[in-house]
Amino acid sequence: MTGAVEKQKLVYILNRDAQARLTISSPLEAHKSNTLVYHMVGVDVGFENPTFACLEIDYEEADNDPTGESALQTHQMLTYYELDLGLNHVVRKYSEQLEEHANSLIAVPGGSDGPSGCLICSENYITYKNFGDQPDIRCPIPRRRNDLDDPERGMIFVCHASHKTKSMFFFLAQTEQGDIFKITLETDEDMVTEIRLKYFDTVPVANSMCVLKTGFLFVASEFGNHFLYQIAHLGDDDDEPEFSSAMPLEEGDTFFFSPRPLKNLVMVDEMDSLSPIMSCQIADLANEDTPQLYTLCGRGPRSSLRVLRHGLEVSEMAVSELPGNPNAVWTVKKNIEDEYDAYIIVSFVNATLVLSIGETVEEVTDSGFLGTTPTLSCSQLGDDALVQIYPDGIRHIRADKRVNEWKTPGKKTIVKCAVNQRQVVIALTGGELVYFEMDPTGQLNEYTEKKEMSADVVCMGLGRVPSGEQRSRFLAVGLADNTVRIISLDPSDCLSPLSMQALPAPPEALCIVEMGGTESFEETGEGGSQSGLFLNIGLQNGVLLRTVLDTVTGDLSDTRTRYLGSRPVKLFRITMQGSEAVLAMSSRSWLSYTYQNRFHLTPLSYETLEYASGFASEQCPEGIVAISTNTLRILALEKLGAVFNQVSWPLQYTPRKFVIHHESNNLIVIETDHNAYTEVTKQQRKQQMAEEMIEAAQEEEQQLAAKMAAAFLSEDLPEATFGAAKAGTGMWASVIRIINPVSGVTLDKVALDQNEAAHSIALVKFSCAVDDIHVLVGTAKDLVLNPRSLSGGFIYCYKLINNGEDLEFVHKTVVDELPGAIAAFQGRALIGVGRYLRIYDLGKKKLLRKCENKRIPNFIMSILTLGHRIVVSDIQESINFVRYKRQENQLIVFADDTTPRWVTSSCLLDYDTVATADKFGNVTVIRLPPDVCDEVDEDPTGNKALWDRGLLNGASQKADVISNFHIGEVVTSLQKATLIPGGSESLVYTTLSGSIGMLVPFTSHEDHDFFQHLEMYMRSEHPPLCGRDHLSFRSYYFPVKNVIDGDLCEMFNSMDVLKQKGVCDDLDRTTSEVSKKLEDTRTRYAF
Repeated sequence: MTGAVEKQKLVYILNRDAQARLTISSPLEAHKSNTLVYHMVGVDVGFENPTFACLEIDYEEADNDPTGESALQTHQMLTYYELDLGLNHVVRKYSEQLEEHANSLIAVPGGSDGPSGCLICSENYITYKNFGDQPDIRCPIPRRRNDLDDPERGMIFVCHASHKTKSMFFFLAQTEQGDIFKITLETDEDMVTEIRLKYFDTVPVANSMCVLKTGFLFVASEFGNHFLYQIAHLGDDDDEPEFSSAMPLEEGDTFFFSPRPLKNLVMVDEMDSLSPIMSCQIADLANEDTPQLYTLCGRGPRSSLRVLRHGLEVSEMAVSELPGNPNAVWTVKKNIEDEYDAYIIVSFVNATLVLSIGETVEEVTDSGFLGTTPTLSCSQLGDDALVQIYPDGIRHIRADKRVNEWKTPGKKTIVKCAVNQRQVVIALTGGELVYFEMDPTGQLNEYTEKKEMSADVVCMGLGRVPSGEQRSRFLAVGLADNTVRIISLDPSDCLSPLSMQALPAPPEALCIVEMGGTESFEETGEGGSQSGLFLNIGLQNGVLLRTVLDTVTGDLSDTRTRYLGSRPVKLFRITMQGSEAVLAMSSRSWLSYTYQNRFHLTPLSYETLEYASGFASEQCPEGIVAISTNTLRILALEKLGAVFNQVSWPLQYTPRKFVIHHESNNLIVIETDHNAYTEVTKQQRKQQMAEEMIEAAQEEEQQLAAKMAAAFLSEDLPEATFGAAKAGTGMWASVIRIINPVSGVTLDKVALDQNEAAHSIALVKFSCAVDDIHVLVGTAKDLVLNPRSLSGGFIYCYKLINNGEDLEFVHKTVVDELPGAIAAFQGRALIGVGRYLRIYDLGKKKLLRKCENKRIPNFIMSILTLGHRIVVSDIQESINFVRYKRQENQLIVFADDTTPRWVTSSCLLDYDTVATADKFGNVTVIRLPPDVCDEVDEDPTGNKALWDRGLLNGASQKADVISNFHIGEVVTSLQKATLIPGGSESLVYTTLSGSIGMLVPFTSHEDHDFFQHLEMYMRSEHPPLCGRDHLSFRSYYFPVKNVIDGDLCEMFNSMDVLKQKGVCDDLDRTTSEVSKKLEDTRTRYAF
C-alpha cells in the first residue's frame, strides 16, 4: 500500500511471471476524502488476506467549524484496511479511536512467528493493539534521570528497527534524544501479556535504523554522518534495569534511566554526509593551487566546519627512510599463483636494494638480483621466474636461483625497456629495438628481427598478456620527434609498424591498460560489457592523453586530454578492485580507474610522489608502494568514487554564516541554536537541580543525596552523541568563533548572553578608522519564531587584533528589529534592519545612522554591493536594485523583479546581473535591461526614480529574467568561483540536503545547440526512474529557461549501447564524440 498525506491510498499486488520476473498489478483504490494519514504499516497476518494499519485523522468537522473547537476535539483513528484477494477489492475493515496522538506504528511478527498486531508509538507511551479479545497493553516511555529538558515536554519514539529469527523477535526503538530501547513482548498462547523496555545504548538521532542479519545496526542519521555499529551484546545479561507494562505506576508517572557510553554497540564505520550545509565559501586558504570548499554543516552539538578538497583520501600504511634517494621501485611475486607480492625492488643511481615482504619488510641478499647496478625494470616472468633489466643487459633468474644473462652488444647500453609476464622489449642507444619472448620451456629467446627507429626512444609501453593468450600483441613506443608508434609483436609481422599518433609535446611515459569491462550477472540476466584497450600517454608538459587502442588493427582513436600539473607525467599500472588502473604522477598524483561503469580521473590528496608500483600483502591487498625523496611509503586507497575528501572541525552550536579574514586566512563563524542553553545558563540550571535534589531528600538520605548531586554536577556526557538539552521556545544560545581552517584550532570564542541570536556578520573597514578591520555581528534579543516577536536587536562591533586572531569588543548598538544582513559599502556599513536599509558609520559609543530607505517590502535577507550599486534581496519579494546618491545622501530603489521569490541566497555575476536561489529550490538569473542603467545614471537628482513610481509601490523599471531552473532542494549558498587551476568561472551552489552542484556558462552557440538537442533526445530515451516528466520537474515553479540539465545529459554514458547509437544517429555524431564532448565540458570547469 502506498498513500498520500491526504485522501489517496493505492494497493498494488506484486507477482512473478513464468520467467520469475517481478510483475506489478494495476492499483486498487482505498481513497477516503477529508482524511490525513500520519503513518502506515503492513500487518503480519500469516496467510490471511493482506491487512494494512493506518494512523488517520478525519478533519471534515474541523474544516467546517470556524470557531476551532472541533479541531481541538478531533481524535486520531487507527484504521485497518483489508485486501480481499478473492474479490480483488480493498475494504475498511475496522477503525478505533486513540487516546493519545500517535506518530508511528511498528508491525509485530504474526503467523507462526509471533502474536501479530502492532505497537503504537505516541507521546510518552507505547501501546500494543490487536484484533479480537486482546486487551490493550500500555507502557510509559522511560525518561532520562536528572534531565535538563523541560519536564513538561513529551517523549516520543522517532524511528525503529525490527529483528526476527525462528525462535525470537525484538524491536529497537529510538527516542528523539537518541536513546535506543530494546522492546520485547511477553506472550501467553498468542495473547500479549506484557511489554518490556530496556535501555540499550545512545546513538545520534536517526531518520531510520536497520538491523542486518549479520549482526550490524545501520543508523541513517537525521543530520550529519551515518554510522554502522556491530551489535556486540543483546543486552540480556547486564545489570541495566528492565521496565515493564506490568509494573504499577500512577497515571502520568514514568520510569527513569541513566544514559551511558556505548556498551552493547561497537562503531565499525562512518559514512560522510554534509547534510545540512548551512553556508559555503570557496577559497584557497591552504595555498594548494586548487581551491578548497569551506562548508558549515550539521545541527546543534553535531555541527562542524568541513574543509573539502578534490581528491581521493590516502591511508598511509607505512613510511620508512632509505639510505639514499631512490629513483624507482617495483614489486614482484615469486610465483604466478601467489596472491601476494614477495619482493620490493628499490633502484638507486648505482645500486639495487631487494626487500622481502612478510610480517615485516627486510633486506635480502640471495634473491638473484644484481645489487651493484641500477635497475631499469623488473618483473615476474612465466610461472616462477624473475627478470631484471639493467643498463648492461638482462638477467633471467629461475626459481632454483639459476641465472641466465644477456649482455648488450659492443658499447651500447639499454636506455628504455618494457616488460610483462612473457615478453621483454629493450631499446639500445641509437634507437634500436630488440625483442625477447618466453618459449614453452621457460627460456627467454631473442628474436632475430631488430628494428631501427627514426628517432631516439623516449619511452615504451607493453600491455599485460591477456588471459588465454601467448603474448600481448602491441608495443607502444614514444619517440623524441613527438610521436607515438604502435608496433606489432605478432610472430607473423614482428616489429612492423601498425599506426602512429603525433603529439603536441615530447612523450614522457606510456602505459597500455585494459579498462571498462564489467562482469555479467547470471541471476539478473545482465550481460557484461566488453573491456577495451587504452593507451595512456604522459607528456613532458604535464598533460595526460588517453587514447583507444583498437584490439584488432592497432589503430589509435578518440583521444581525451587532461592537464595534470607542471611536471612531466609518469605512468604506472596498478590494480584497483580487481581491474587495471593507472597512477599518473606530475606535480600532483592522479588515479585513472573505472568505478561503477564510469571512468574517473581523480587526484590523490597526498604529497608529491616520484615513482610507484602496485603492492599486495595480507594486510593491504590492493595498495601502492611509492617513493618520495628518500622515503619508501606503502599507501592504500579506500573511498573510490568519492569526489572530495574532507577534514572536519567540531563546532558548538548550529553554524549560520562565516566570513574569511584574508590577511590571516582565518574564518570568523557565528553559531546560533534555538531551544538551547548557553554554557553559563546550563551550569546555573545544573546547580539549581543539584540543590533541589539535596533539599528534597530526607535527613537520613542527605549524605547520599549530596553524593548523587556531586556525581550529577561532574557528569559530562558528550553532547554530539547524547544531544543538547532542550531549553524551550524563545531560548537562544550563540557564540562568535575565530577558527584556523587548516589546523582547526579555535583562536578566540566570544559567547553571547542567553536569548541573543546571532544572524548576520560582516567585515568592515570604516573610512574613519582605515587601519583597523571591524567585525559587525547582528543579533536579535528574545526572538520567538511563531508568532514572530522580539524585544529588540543589537549590532555588536568588534575590532580584529593580533593579526586577526582575537576580537576586541568596541560597542553595541541597539536597533528596533533583527539585523538580517550586513555589508561593507564605501567605508561604511550597509545594514538591513528588518525591512529598513540603512547606512551606518563608526561612532565612539555606537554606530551612527547616516541614511535610510523604507521601500523594501518585508525583510532584507542579503545585501550585495558593486560600485555605487546595491542589490538587496527580500525574504518574499525577490531582488531590488538600489543606487546610493552621495550628494543627496539618498538610497533609491530604481529597479526590481516582476515575480515574487522567497530568496535564500544571491550572488552578483556582473554589474547588471545577479543570480538568486529561493526556498523552493529554484535558481534564477536576473539582469537589468541595457536602457535601465543609462536612465538612472543620467538622472543626477534622483527625482525621476523617486517620483516616477510604478504600480503597487514597485520600482518604475523592471529587470528581465535570463534563466530559470528548478534544483529541487533548498539552496543555501551561491558563489561565482573557479574550482580548478586554469579553469573557467562557474556558479557553484550548495543545498540544505548536502548537495554541491554547479551551473556553467556556454562559451559558443554550437555547444549550446548540441547540448539542447542531446537533452531533448535524452528526455524521451532515458526518462527518470521514478516516472515523473523531466521537463515538468525542472519547471516546477517557473518554466525552465536557458538552462540545460547536465546531469541528464551525462546519463548518456550509462545508457544501453543500442540506445546510445540511436541518440547519436539523431544527433549525427558518433558515440565517442558525444562522450568526449561531455567529458571536455566537465573538465573545463570542474572535476
